[in-house]
Amino acid sequence: MTLNPWRLRLLSQLDTLGTIRAVAQAVNTSPSSVSQQLSVLEAETRARLLERTGRRVRLTPAGLILARRARVILDQMAAVEAELRGLAQEPVGVVRLAAFQSAIHSLAVPAVTRLAGSHPHIDVELHELEPHASMGALRGGDVDIIITTTDYVESPIDPDIDIIPLATDPVVLVLPPDHPAAARESVDITACADEDWAFDMPGSYLSNLATRLCRQAGFEPRVVCRFNNYMITLQHVEAGHSIALLPGLAVDRRYRVLTRSLKFPVERNITAAIRKNSRPAVNVVLDVLRRGPERT
Repeated sequence: MTLNPWRLRLLSQLDTLGTIRAVAQAVNTSPSSVSQQLSVLEAETRARLLERTGRRVRLTPAGLILARRARVILDQMAAVEAELRGLAQEPVGVVRLAAFQSAIHSLAVPAVTRLAGSHPHIDVELHELEPHASMGALRGGDVDIIITTTDYVESPIDPDIDIIPLATDPVVLVLPPDHPAAARESVDITACADEDWAFDMPGSYLSNLATRLCRQAGFEPRVVCRFNNYMITLQHVEAGHSIALLPGLAVDRRYRVLTRSLKFPVERNITAAIRKNSRPAVNVVLDVLRRGPERT
């Protein structure tokens, strides 16, 4: 059984006003239209709601029960509508935000912290997803907003996805603290052909980037370890076991490592992405991300 609010309102008004003609005048329609809608309501409820006495219509016991319950139902619906209108002025709900590893602590967490003060009714659910996985998750509706990089060419961008630039992040060479290149301001990656390398996991954005840069420099990197955690990579480099190519955002200053720019600079473009026509709460999170981590 599905009860139509409009027909419930007509029945309630018939109980109040007494005649179909009066109901028709109140809702600015014809008496025949009111009668037709009430007949449909009887069919929907499978109950006899009206009975004729001469030229007049009155409510049956079932009709009286439904008419008076209808007032409560309609009042509750009006209250919910008013509440929703109020909430529409203050975005609410859970927003699922996915970001690659180095953007979690540098961009996502600061944004969540600011949102807690400015929009307490928005709850952000953080997910770590690398660029090769996050765009698919966004398209499939598993997350609402992603921090990614459009430099990952293997991920095509659908026309129903909005891309919003956030920042640029230089890729740097990360070296042990006593490395001979310490005296240089920038390093030609060609000079690193005989080094031991720490790489990200196969197929990841950073692994593909580092492999491409080494091959463009004319050598195949000697990869001695692979980690999907930048902190472990930094520990390995700090201990003198390898060197690495990492985004600047990934280098935690707590580790005793050297960072040097590349002679031929490489930057990744950090972007946010959302589905078109996203709900207001998603747009609020996007606006906070666009302000950057230093602003309030």
